[in-house]
Amino acid sequence: MFLKIFGFLQLSPADILDICMVALIIYSVFKWVKDSSAANIFLALFMLLVIQVVVTALNMKMMSALMNTLLDVGVLALIIIFQPEIRHFLTRLGLNYRFASKGGAFINRLLGIKEERMDSGSANEIAEACRAMSAEKTGALIVLTGRMPLTYIVETGDRIDAAIHRRLIRNLFFKNSPLHDGAVIIRGNRITAARCTLPITERSDIPARFGMRHKAAIGISEESDASVIVVSEETGGIVFVHGGEVTEINNMNELKIKLGQTAAPAQSGEGAKQPQQ
Repeated sequence: MFLKIFGFLQLSPADILDICMVALIIYSVFKWVKDSSAANIFLALFMLLVIQVVVTALNMKMMSALMNTLLDVGVLALIIIFQPEIRHFLTRLGLNYRFASKGGAFINRLLGIKEERMDSGSANEIAEACRAMSAEKTGALIVLTGRMPLTYIVETGDRIDAAIHRRLIRNLFFKNSPLHDGAVIIRGNRITAARCTLPITERSDIPARFGMRHKAAIGISEESDASVIVVSEETGGIVFVHGGEVTEINNMNELKIKLGQTAAPAQSGEGAKQPQQ
């Protein structure tokens, strides 16, 4: 092989596979951090890693020991400094397996996690509340949980545990209400909590017309399977957010269809077609 000319590199098929796998991991990590502040640190660590491989191949013991120490400290510093980004990445990785694969159902049964979904009556109450708040230009942020209960989000607010009703939702977001600032969490047919704090997305491609409510909605939808409804306080416009994707709602039928797709259980016949009437 060509590299045998140098005398210190002997490649086997397993070595080639090893190199390809490491290159794929490095490419994936770089693609993940390229638009963040972690990119420069990652490039510096990558250069140190290349130097460490070279000095090890050349049997330079002192330089190899120095490079190993620098890499150990650098990786530890990277974990500490970018803990939120790493947590977000691992959360998304776990969600992709847990909710998109067959193994996710087994894990949910093993952990005793049951998916609670609202019925069509609760979905209609939410839609009518959003209609009224849109007409009044009352800002609202409503999180509809999926299989992930979002307990850590609920703990940031005030627990309510009340039945879903349009007047209650409107009162929660009324400007003079002590609970209006923050998100309302809905799980199944119950309003779980209000005044909850949501994580803010770090995406830079958010339209300028979107405010902090929209960024918070995108943030929680990126790290969970929740769906979020946002009512703009400035324009009264309604958007539906799921999986980081924002859909602008032009009429109540669109909102009811979205609620039926993501909140109501799968139905057939008339029950599935009811929101389109």
